Amino acid sequence: MKILYIDCGMGAAGDMLTAALLDACTDDEKKEILQQLNNIGIPDVTYTLTRSVKCGITGSHMEVAVAGVVESEDMYDHHHGEHEHHHGEDGHHHDSHHDHHYEHDHMRDGHEAHHHHHSMSDIMAVVNGLNVSDRVKKDVENVYDLIAEAESHVHGVKVEDIHFHEVGTMDAIADITAVCVLFEKIAADKVVASPVHVGSGQVRCAHGILPVPAPATAFILKSIPIYGGQIKGELCTPTGAALLKYFVDEFGSMPVMSSDQIGYGMGKKDFDRANCVRVIVGTVEERDQVSDGFFSSNDRIVELSCNIDDMTGEEIGFAADMLMQQGARDVFTIPIYMKKGRPAVLLRVICQPDDREKIVKAIFKYTSTIGIRETLCNRYILDRSMEQQETVYGTVSKKTVSGYGVSRAKYEYEDLARIARQQDISISEVKNMLN
Repeated sequence: MKILYIDCGMGAAGDMLTAALLDACTDDEKKEILQQLNNIGIPDVTYTLTRSVKCGITGSHMEVAVAGVVESEDMYDHHHGEHEHHHGEDGHHHDSHHDHHYEHDHMRDGHEAHHHHHSMSDIMAVVNGLNVSDRVKKDVENVYDLIAEAESHVHGVKVEDIHFHEVGTMDAIADITAVCVLFEKIAADKVVASPVHVGSGQVRCAHGILPVPAPATAFILKSIPIYGGQIKGELCTPTGAALLKYFVDEFGSMPVMSSDQIGYGMGKKDFDRANCVRVIVGTVEERDQVSDGFFSSNDRIVELSCNIDDMTGEEIGFAADMLMQQGARDVFTIPIYMKKGRPAVLLRVICQPDDREKIVKAIFKYTSTIGIRETLCNRYILDRSMEQQETVYGTVSKKTVSGYGVSRAKYEYEDLARIARQQDISISEVKNMLN
């Protein structure tokens, strides 16, 4: 299975995602895709991929020029309308200022009347005329829908009343379209991203001073794991957030994978950390489900934990039985001591990621805990198969496991116990008779 992993340790923006995805391609693919991007028909837009070094790491930076002018902070500051969002001294390094170039009709006054603005229908008219596949056109539209929905929510206006400023329209289309083209080109079976570093502090705009992440970004990133960190400024832009929201299947740690291609998309500003988005394209060995429901090779598993000091052993045992019935893969306890020397137990429940919500509800239902910790783990497991062996004592199930250079087998306990009871002998004696 082909995996695309995105490291968002320094946030995300459209130009940095474009550069990272393109940097992960071969030299021939870069030339081909860059030529394709420059011929897709975005009016007056030119793409140029340049080399960039951050903290000793060499990667790529994507420059988008509109009518020969490369986007810059000064360019946008000079064109801001009274209500438009722009970066102050703490603004981020992404040069994706077009991310915030929106307007809505009831906020525009006479001072801004001479500016041109574009509605979603105007933008889609441009997109529908591009020399790209129907899938890319639909992807671009869906990403823009996420941004427009966020702006609508933040400003309390209808989506159809959201307008994007002319200055930012073409390079915004350029960034979003390029990322959509690259996702189609890479064609990963699954996209995984790290939790998103959004930055910290505040960002200054014409409305006043806003917290980081900006309100639209925060809305888009709902239900996605994010964190602030120590870097001051806006690390994740609304466009970057929308692209992640749309394309990423799962947020978490890097899966166990064999990497084939690595790309670095650089921002312009320098920090004590490499200012880049990193992507890794690789493969994960296919996992085939076998007869007993387990998966082979490697797997991801959720570990849910809680401390309990006010339940009896019988009550915990009952809870464990009920959790197994709810689909937990394993339940076990560890004796611990809590504050003031109170003896307690650490309850740990292992389950599949898709079952976590059901298991969490069951833990709260059958135990006295008021809080549950979650850890997402990579798990290495052996291939497993079950076979039925006919013996003079009846059918006996035998599990065989193999992989990572080992192979072994054992009889199922319930069948051994059945024979031991019938013959009035020990389980070890049954094993000896069967071997």
